Amino acid sequence: MAIPRFVHITDVGPRDGLQNEKQPVPAAVKIELVQRLQAAGLKDIEVTSFVSPRWVPQMADNAEVMRGIARSSDVHYAALVPNMQGLEAALAARADTVVVFGAASEAFSQKNINCSIAESIERFRPVVAAALAAGVAVRGAISCAVGCPYEGAVAPARVAMVAGLMRQIGVQQVGVADTIGVGTPRAVQAAVDAALQHFNIDTVTGHFHDTYGQALANTLAALEMGVWHFDTSVAGLGGCPYAKGATGNVATEDVVYLLQGMGVETGIDLEALVDAGAYISHFLNRPTLSRAATALLAKRQRTV
Repeated sequence: MAIPRFVHITDVGPRDGLQNEKQPVPAAVKIELVQRLQAAGLKDIEVTSFVSPRWVPQMADNAEVMRGIARSSDVHYAALVPNMQGLEAALAARADTVVVFGAASEAFSQKNINCSIAESIERFRPVVAAALAAGVAVRGAISCAVGCPYEGAVAPARVAMVAGLMRQIGVQQVGVADTIGVGTPRAVQAAVDAALQHFNIDTVTGHFHDTYGQALANTLAALEMGVWHFDTSVAGLGGCPYAKGATGNVATEDVVYLLQGMGVETGIDLEALVDAGAYISHFLNRPTLSRAATALLAKRQRTV
């Protein structure tokens, strides 16, 4: 397939990126990050998750954050939900999209949510039905689609199985997630191809972590298959609480720089995006993990 002319990016930094931060991140900072991302041209932002604060304390301010955003009519605000209670809270907070999740690894599923893959998808059946009935879009995330911290390499057949189960319960778009960042291009293409057994190219998303420095290469590999939806994280924020050493998603700035260099449209202002990443990195008191942002910030200093 030809490289897509346009790529749609969902920034998951405010949720997936910040959920593992040990230091408290105030709601006002999260809200400002979302505002900066939408000002930079992001049309899809994963803002928060409606999970128990006992399990993810960083997301305890979910309703406050959703309430505090100055919404733009052309931006979709997404939230991850684990169950009906989470969905009800997300609907009350006016989420445009909800994200449900399942693993391609039985061991990861047990460690993460204490049930089998099949049980996890069945739990989401009423959640998906209720969300769709309320006019809210539903995305599914297949975690550990390439590798698992407990089982090692994950066979594409497992990805196909989970994608099929998600399709059966009504999920509209599915993300192929290299949760621990062990994937390389051929393995990622095999995982994407497995998802394509049940979803078309317009409803498959690449979600690549950069633990081994392969996320940009994996993004290009998915692009070459025609994938044009990607999850990325501003400043490379993130990690996985059940996979020691796993780093954040590929940095949004790096993906946008790559795509601009290839003549692919994103609708995103790279300089404004760099500013958003610099903002949250400054608050967290550490450098951005984006290589493109690091270079562009250094270039600005040289030209002052």
